[in-house]
Amino acid sequence: MVGVGRGRVLAGLIGRGILESRTPWMHECEADAQGLRMVYSLFDFSDRGWADEDLGAAIDAAQRVGFAGLNVTFPFKQSIIPLLDELSPQAAAIGAVNTVALRDGRRIGYNTDVTGFAEAFQSGLPDAPRDRVLQLGCGGAGSATAHALLSTLGARHVLLFDPEAARAEALRAQLAALYGDKRVAVTDNPTAAAAKADGIINATPIGMAKFPGTPLPAAAIEARHWVSDIVYFPLETALLAEARARGCRVLNGRGMAVGQAADAFAIFTGLTPDRARMADSFAAFATATPSD
Repeated sequence: MVGVGRGRVLAGLIGRGILESRTPWMHECEADAQGLRMVYSLFDFSDRGWADEDLGAAIDAAQRVGFAGLNVTFPFKQSIIPLLDELSPQAAAIGAVNTVALRDGRRIGYNTDVTGFAEAFQSGLPDAPRDRVLQLGCGGAGSATAHALLSTLGARHVLLFDPEAARAEALRAQLAALYGDKRVAVTDNPTAAAAKADGIINATPIGMAKFPGTPLPAAAIEARHWVSDIVYFPLETALLAEARARGCRVLNGRGMAVGQAADAFAIFTGLTPDRARMADSFAAFATATPSD
């Protein structure tokens, strides 16, 4: 592993619509604070005009030039798995990867989204009722948030919705095998499901700068709901703005973004991150200009 005050670490983020990501800033600031030089690059497939099928080539290139690891976001958290040599037990159970360590010629996949979301929820909505939770989105991020709800956060029942019904059913089957069939179900009518839910989680990319809008009709949101969104650029999504206007308690994507980044930093560097300092870096991003 890289020691404090020695060497340089190369890392990066792979995804689509990620040019506004605060992840590079958080990682580089934390590395600087620990006496380590990190160069963290964005590989935005949309911006670069790359096809999804170029994912393998991108990982090959990162491995060749000596990257310590890669973060992975929409839409690659599941499709990257066949390209890896090994999965952590948690990543294997979740079926999604958001962090890849490149070590000794091997690719090892991890998932730091689960702990990141659980920590953020416990901090931001500690007393929120969780008898019935509606989750919108069943991709890689949705798999992580659903696992966190059922394994750590004590949700009694999770209703899943995804425009791709097969993806929702696949996640339901995975979760039912681990946590029991009675604790998870699929809905094809999120508006009706919201009427029976205590809270709503957006685990889709809708709300990001490149995917504007809301994943649920505004009329389905009631003041009694709590609403959580994993999107963090922008931090105040259209969904959260609507929910706030209706009197809901809301949780933005800041805590999950910081938590997963801190865990990834430890994987890439072998160093223990200062989570409070990384949270401060996240908050300072809007007015800061990274140094050369």
